[in-house]
Amino acid sequence: MARWSSPKDPALEAALRRNRRWIVNNQIKRLLLRFPSRTAPVRLLQSRFKTLDLLGRAANWLRKYPSCFDLFHGDGGDGGEEACFGFTKRMAALVDAEEAAVAASEPEMANRLARVLMLARGRRLQVSKLAALRGPLGLPDDYLLRLLPGRTDLFRLANPYPHRRNAAELELLRWLPSLAVSSVEAAATASDSPPRFTCSLPPSWTKSHAKMEEFNSRPYISPYSERWAAIGTDAEAEKRAVAVVHELLSLTLWKKMSVLKVEHFRREFGLPEDTARMLHRHPCLFYVSNRYKIHTVVLREGYEGSKLREKDPVVVAKDRLGELMQEGLHEYNQRRRAENLEKKRRRGEIEIKEEEEDDEAASRLDSAERREERRKFYKVLFNDDNRHLPIGNWNITEGGLSKIWEGMRDLWTC
Repeated sequence: MARWSSPKDPALEAALRRNRRWIVNNQIKRLLLRFPSRTAPVRLLQSRFKTLDLLGRAANWLRKYPSCFDLFHGDGGDGGEEACFGFTKRMAALVDAEEAAVAASEPEMANRLARVLMLARGRRLQVSKLAALRGPLGLPDDYLLRLLPGRTDLFRLANPYPHRRNAAELELLRWLPSLAVSSVEAAATASDSPPRFTCSLPPSWTKSHAKMEEFNSRPYISPYSERWAAIGTDAEAEKRAVAVVHELLSLTLWKKMSVLKVEHFRREFGLPEDTARMLHRHPCLFYVSNRYKIHTVVLREGYEGSKLREKDPVVVAKDRLGELMQEGLHEYNQRRRAENLEKKRRRGEIEIKEEEEDDEAASRLDSAERREERRKFYKVLFNDDNRHLPIGNWNITEGGLSKIWEGMRDLWTC
């Protein structure tokens, strides 16, 4: 089915801007974390370069981020040495901070996972499908090992079809009324008002606001309603489907997800076949972008301009890692530029002459003198004592007029 994008929203487009370099470095970080020593041979990274869609030498890539990765020679296992790499001290500290944020967020991660299962038919989802939600929900790679052992009364991992591969399912064992409250219902409770969707478009979008008012005129249907399978009319079905997508995006850390991933759970969440079209019918709630040729749906109310309204501690930790990567790349580029300039100087291609430096200093001095002359000129021009001789709408004395002409002549000759 053909898809299209919403009218461009520069702020939300900026929020979707992602740097492929940071994605690659995050994958390298995850590779190092698989080793207890947090170090690995460069040849191992080189062997996986194609899967990262990269070309060239892995060592050259690592050198671009001196604030993140250290290159050194380690034991090759056969008595020789080989090139290895690991985290710098600053990078290791931020990685530890991120790991600490993830560990501290485990209770909230378990709640998010339980809520997703409560949205699904039969309170269960295939583990292979849940992998698509791992990133948006902020779940680590080993989330099953982290969350399930201590919560056997809440989650159960089972394989109802042993003869089928990837058929393992994660099931929620009991309903949790305290979690069965959507973000829309929570906001309504806080404001002591009926639950309703909020239009996040500017007031000038009058038609969209009017459509949202009409949409809100129908009773709100909770995405956690256990009666969702009995919904009959198309209007009611769409009301619940919109509520499900709204709640699903509210559970994600970045309040966004690819449309393809949303459609991936169409059967489990009871979404319509034309889910993409449904998202476009509600621009007050959802913004659909085709940036990087990936259709992404953004929850508008989750952003203020291009910034998240609320940042999870895990998001804050990841942002700090991104800032360190940017700093390292800037440092590398500055060093390379200085090295290239030095090479050109040695070859005689660049020569800084003292006369040129003197001319530049003189130009700066000349500019300062001109500013001072202009200041004096305007001081004379707008001096109340000189407004006596009628020239146009001004009264200026002859002495004042001569000063003005002298000032103008000096400016013209500069």
